[in-house]
Amino acid sequence: MILRRVLHTHRTALFWRFFANYFALILIPVLVASVLTNFFVVRLIEQDAEKLNNTIMQHFSEQTDATFAALETEMVNMLTTSNVKTFLKTSGDTSDIAQRFELIHSLMQQMNKLDSGSLVYKAFLYFANEDLVIDGNTYTGKDEYFREQYPIKDADKLAYLANYRGKQSMVFTGPHTVYEKPPFTSDIVSSHSNIAALLSYPFNSNSPDVYLAVNVDLDKMREQLGIQQKWVTDTMLVDPSGAVLIRNGSSELRNDSFLAMIRSSPEHSLFVKSGQKALSYVKSRFNDSWYYVSVIDLPTLLKPAQTIRAITIAFLALFIALGSLVSYYLSRKLYNPIRDIKAGLESQRLGDMSVPDGGNEFDVIKRFSGLLISKNKELSQMVSGMYPIVQEHFIAKILCGEYRDSLSIEYYAKEIDFPYKPKTTATVLCIEIQYYAPYTDQLSETSKSFILAELKENIRKLSPASIWVCQTSSDQLACVLHHDETVRCDPKETADAVKILLQQPYYKASIGIGKTVHTVADLHMSYSHALSMLKYKSLHAGAEICGEQSVWNERASGDSFLSVGEVNRIFNRYKAGDYESLLRSVFDLLDAGMRGNADAYQMKNLCSDVLNAWIRAVESERNDFDITLYSELFASVGRCVTWEEMRQTFRDIHGVLFRTMEPSDRKRQLTEIVAYIQNHYNEELSIEQFAAQMNMSVGHFSRTFKEEVGEKYVEYIAKYRMQKAKQFLLETDMKIDDIAGQVGYWGRNSFIRNFRRYEGVTPAKFRTMHQT
Repeated sequence: MILRRVLHTHRTALFWRFFANYFALILIPVLVASVLTNFFVVRLIEQDAEKLNNTIMQHFSEQTDATFAALETEMVNMLTTSNVKTFLKTSGDTSDIAQRFELIHSLMQQMNKLDSGSLVYKAFLYFANEDLVIDGNTYTGKDEYFREQYPIKDADKLAYLANYRGKQSMVFTGPHTVYEKPPFTSDIVSSHSNIAALLSYPFNSNSPDVYLAVNVDLDKMREQLGIQQKWVTDTMLVDPSGAVLIRNGSSELRNDSFLAMIRSSPEHSLFVKSGQKALSYVKSRFNDSWYYVSVIDLPTLLKPAQTIRAITIAFLALFIALGSLVSYYLSRKLYNPIRDIKAGLESQRLGDMSVPDGGNEFDVIKRFSGLLISKNKELSQMVSGMYPIVQEHFIAKILCGEYRDSLSIEYYAKEIDFPYKPKTTATVLCIEIQYYAPYTDQLSETSKSFILAELKENIRKLSPASIWVCQTSSDQLACVLHHDETVRCDPKETADAVKILLQQPYYKASIGIGKTVHTVADLHMSYSHALSMLKYKSLHAGAEICGEQSVWNERASGDSFLSVGEVNRIFNRYKAGDYESLLRSVFDLLDAGMRGNADAYQMKNLCSDVLNAWIRAVESERNDFDITLYSELFASVGRCVTWEEMRQTFRDIHGVLFRTMEPSDRKRQLTEIVAYIQNHYNEELSIEQFAAQMNMSVGHFSRTFKEEVGEKYVEYIAKYRMQKAKQFLLETDMKIDDIAGQVGYWGRNSFIRNFRRYEGVTPAKFRTMHQT
């Protein structure tokens, strides 16, 4: 009985040993694979799902912001291109009633264009200093307009009208209810909710004269807010307090949940509201105080990840069960041989390490020791390969002044096994590499890195025992020359030898010679001095040496900025149209600088001053400042390496700034524009488009059109449309509405007003008179 109990105990122990081995050899990899699957694969799926949701939300927010931005652009264009300014000047002037009514009808036509937007319910002009409101169909007093034309619910009306005060720069009002009813009746047909976008004019005035109101239909806006994804249950437009402005769905958003999400979660991330729901938000780029919030159904979004997680758990459970069965079988069959091996192992010691209890410890130790040896070899090779890089980085930090005291330099040098003498006489050479224009874009960053690596190796070969070489920036190398008693190292001679290595066809190299110092801790002063010498580099091609002697002997003094008289001459030549002399004067400056051997810093300052004068002269007439273009022009001057590159750069800049158009070309383009108007008279013809086509401002184009054609641009289009309208009236049976659309008018009323203006009668009466 006792023997049976002992054997059973030993088999149990063996079972656990086999299971431990199985656990170490099989289950640990399976467990690691399961953990990796859950933490990486599943996480990747979750991240992909989150990224997909972010992409959809981003696209949705950009699309919605684009809708608001397009609406803002239309509103700004309407206020700047319409006759609002002219109409305001006639306010209170009763001398020319006809002109005032003509301007009102023109503004009504502009309101019709805004009314045609997909989200716009109604657009109108609200005049702050007059009892007047103008929309696309009528003009009337304020009380009558908001009572008959745009009736607002009484509870919302006071808050809505309070928005028409002070400066309003694309401000959205709160939601308000609008009734649909025939004018001058009390029969309400339907009602709907709107929000209004307000823009005051003049734009920068705190007491504006007029407000442009564009009312957006909230029902249509809710349709646009919908995201057609099954995991998105609701989308909302929310203000900073958490109040929902627009909602597509039935989910509720608590203020504390929204504020907690904004404080704790970055944009685009998922904020888990509960076990089943999550929130995601994107900040509006159109209005900084708006947030687009989506309510996410987490089980639907993460269903693939949950499925893989369940399969992984089932797979792990299967391996545990299989391991238990195998361990039980082996414990029954192999107990005696394992007992003998175990007894033999317990009598052995591996150095200072004893064999641990349980399992085949020898194999475990053998495998572990083999792995340890292999890892040690890899680590040794890695450290050996990193020493040169770390030491070069250490030298760069000393030169840049990060390590200035001897104690810190000694400490870090020991850490990286860097041999050096604290007291040594040394000089720093700073080499700056500037690639010529043809090679700047042709050479990749990898190619440039190989060029610098090869250059460093060649410099070290000049005197391996006395030169340290390191890269201090992407286009600069530093060489530390040690004045050893046994190895002679003269800075000027070494600079001459390095100069020969730098004679390359694809870059210009400048060598700055620093002053000599006597300790490693003072190397940063020599390096700073070498950098200051590089400021005196020239614009000559090839390698050059910049030292104290060359600076004083070779550089001629000169002005780095234009005088007031020279700037005035540039303006006078520009106004006289003598563009060629502007370019010749720059070439003369460059020739004078070349003869005087002026340095690059001086010449680039002078050329930048010339470019600044050119731009000011051009802007005095064009008034179309383009900061991106002008910044690139200044940058192109700064990138010049040689005199010829500077000449070519100013040729290119001259071609950009002083484009001229011959009179024959102008007449040909106007002929083409007139032909286009005649062929497309029924379309919207933008004067801005034609002005940009001829590279003119709108005012310049309008004056040129009248000079060449004999009529104003707007008058020419209107008369040509009236001519076509008369043909349709006399030669066809088309309805008045169809003829209006055929000749480019948005509505019947605006067509009739313009026809009566030019013909003196309405279109219907004109047709009747001539048919009779």
